[in-house]
Amino acid sequence: MRVVVAEDQLLTRQGIVDLLGSAGVDVVGQAEDADTLLREVGRSQPDVALIDIRMPPTHTDEGLVAARAIRDRHPAIGVLVLSQYVEPTYATRLIQEHPAGLGYLLKERVFDVAILIDALRRVRDGETVIDPTIVARLLGRPRRNSPLADLTEREREVLGLVAEGRSNQAIAARLFITDRTVEAHIKRIFTKFGLVESPDDHRRVLAVLTLLRS
Repeated sequence: MRVVVAEDQLLTRQGIVDLLGSAGVDVVGQAEDADTLLREVGRSQPDVALIDIRMPPTHTDEGLVAARAIRDRHPAIGVLVLSQYVEPTYATRLIQEHPAGLGYLLKERVFDVAILIDALRRVRDGETVIDPTIVARLLGRPRRNSPLADLTEREREVLGLVAEGRSNQAIAARLFITDRTVEAHIKRIFTKFGLVESPDDHRRVLAVLTLLRS
């Protein structure tokens, strides 16, 4: 897997690069600001761009803007965005626009190599990955006339794990149920959300979008 890392803090960026290298990931470019990031992505055509949301010059949403530009210019390249804060609005904005091949993790998870590598692989493969803390906040928001209101508690748990990018096998292990039971829950979620099977749509991603929009 080939990755470009964008982080303006040198020590943090080097720590991420070293961590990825130790896990066998090929870091093909580094950037400390959005302009450099876009140049590096265009030059190296990585599998995934790993981007901190807050970058120079204003340290607000430059990384988010760059992520959008990457998806517009290079739709085959996955994007995994890191944020120091729990900001569901950023996650919602980004994933609603370009759902497939996108991830949003809290920055604190970046030095857990298993979580980071798993997220990078899922994003590379076109899945959507959202940090568990953000998923919990989204599921916990009060709603009226929401599709989520029709879900059982177990279906909400399953949907939350789908939003985190978990496979059916991983969901089964987490909830101590069988793979077949997970499949049944997911099919019922699709039905309740009105998501019909189509070769042009990824229903797991569409289910996550329904969560974000609710």
